[in-house]
Amino acid sequence: MVRAIRGAICAENTADSILARTKMLLDEIILVNSLEIEQIISVTFTCTKDLDAVYPAVAAREMGLVDASLMCMQEMDVAGAMQGLVRVQVLAGMQGKARHVYLGRAKSLRPDIAQAD
Repeated sequence: MVRAIRGAICAENTADSILARTKMLLDEIILVNSLEIEQIISVTFTCTKDLDAVYPAVAAREMGLVDASLMCMQEMDVAGAMQGLVRVQVLAGMQGKARHVYLGRAKSLRPDIAQAD
């Protein structure tokens, strides 16, 4: 069965920050959902318009996601919305319920489903 797993994390607009924070988010998604890299079919990344130093998909490739389809897009720019945000939607072949992961300040986006520390 294919499940969609959502998540988000905040980053600074440097390549190092975007890559490190994206890896942190993907690592946590993989951990809490007991995923193997091979189960991941695709990952869609969005970033707020202030994050343009690097594609977050680079972090996924560095983690070994070489067979999954990766797409990066700019998040819709809504007045007053949180900035410095990387969002992901991971499509994975898995059993059971998807556990979504919102880390740091991004927890405020979905407190109803954010993982506890």
